[in-house]
Amino acid sequence: MEPIIELRDVVKVFGPVRANDGVSLSIQPGEVHVLLGENGAGKSTLMKILYGIYKQDSGQVFYKGQAVSWRGPRDAIQAGIGMVHQHFMQFEPLTVAENLVLGDEPGSGVFLDKKAASRRVEQLSERYGFALEPDAVVEDLSVGERQRLEILKELHRSVECLILDEPTAVLTPQETKELFRVFRQFAAEGKTVIFITHKLREALEVSDRVTVLKAGKVVGTIPTKEATASLLARMLMGDEETAQVVHDRNEPGEVVLSIRDLVGPVGSTPPALKGLNLELKKGEILGIAGVEGNGQTELAEVITGLVRPVNGEIWFDGRLVTGFSSAEALQAGIGHIPEDRLRRGLIPTFSIAQNVILGYHNSFTKHGMIELERVLDYGAELREQFEIRTPSLDLPAGMLSGGNQQKVILARVFGQDPELVVACQPTRGLDIAATAFVHQQLVEARNRGKGVLLISADLDELRALSDRIAIIYAGRIQAVRPVNQFTNEELGLFMTGAGENRVGDRPHVN
Repeated sequence: MEPIIELRDVVKVFGPVRANDGVSLSIQPGEVHVLLGENGAGKSTLMKILYGIYKQDSGQVFYKGQAVSWRGPRDAIQAGIGMVHQHFMQFEPLTVAENLVLGDEPGSGVFLDKKAASRRVEQLSERYGFALEPDAVVEDLSVGERQRLEILKELHRSVECLILDEPTAVLTPQETKELFRVFRQFAAEGKTVIFITHKLREALEVSDRVTVLKAGKVVGTIPTKEATASLLARMLMGDEETAQVVHDRNEPGEVVLSIRDLVGPVGSTPPALKGLNLELKKGEILGIAGVEGNGQTELAEVITGLVRPVNGEIWFDGRLVTGFSSAEALQAGIGHIPEDRLRRGLIPTFSIAQNVILGYHNSFTKHGMIELERVLDYGAELREQFEIRTPSLDLPAGMLSGGNQQKVILARVFGQDPELVVACQPTRGLDIAATAFVHQQLVEARNRGKGVLLISADLDELRALSDRIAIIYAGRIQAVRPVNQFTNEELGLFMTGAGENRVGDRPHVN
């Protein structure tokens, strides 16, 4: 069978970085083809070339046997290629039907035939099993519903090849399952799905074939029926052991963090946190699960003193710390691994040595002056302990890879041995080896009797590391259970506010 897409020796360079380095790849009609690789492997760049956003520097792109050179996405769309990006392209004040036909409006002159647009939504929804109301306003939709709208927009264009870039990042388990069903239906119609991901489990679950990319090159393409998670991990990293973290389940100790009726933060209208209650014990990793945007970020920021609550209490190690500043929270023993490495975790223009003492510089000050020799000695100790790969501690932190930037943050936090660590999306954008290193640090802190609050959008990560999982929805904790007492279906239901509580689910604080 002739491939629908063939890439031959494609090269794309951005300054000193070869994002795609001689990539050759063929994709068949009627298959779900996964592009698997870590952030920076070149997956998205390659697909943006196929979609006409970028132009390759050398190499050829073939579509249906013909060499093509798109002038832009419009050429690719007209040829039958669609792409669903990580960030949706929608007009929020408009309805589902209006967004669907935007740029291709049925009607006469400047007037939109709303009935025709609504019928088109209903036809596509019925055909692919999507539940979307044509008259629903986009800004009122859930993240999962917005993604369905993006897919419907491509199906409305009668695409033959659909590219999706990390589409499950913000979906519940049920929404992910539904998305994969649509993939299979689309492929069964003889059309092609290209699914970009960095998750091994998803690659194995939905694909017909998997192509692994690393550092801009193709490592190999393998039929999924011949693949295993270990094999794919070896293709990605060359060391399957890097994905393994030892996590012995021990009995937790006393309560280290107690949050009571928390409302806020100040300036949030309506409040992101609406009477939230939560307890975390020493020697425990408590995972916070939820669709992003339900109060996770605000919860972390209130605990770590970045913002102030409107009402409620925060008790840390038996001490009332409500309204503490971030400096006071650090001095009290609350460590913070922030969600955004570069905006919140580091000062990119500062040296690595300067970054590892951020917030703790008073400990390295004498007579009002920072003792540089002590800072460098301390930095050298942490560089070795946390395996920070750098030729010099004087190097600006912004010049490090994402994994090494995260190690600098980990070194700063764990170097102070805090009693509580608030870790927000700590492995986002990291490769398998760096992810495993972060996981091991969190587990070791927990095994030393520290409390770890792990906020993550990755349910696999939460399941692997957490002793208990608390589910947040609309600013409240919906349920808290030991990790092995949640099914994926239950997690998904609670994440959308539809879960059914049982005795002990609701958090109670003393």
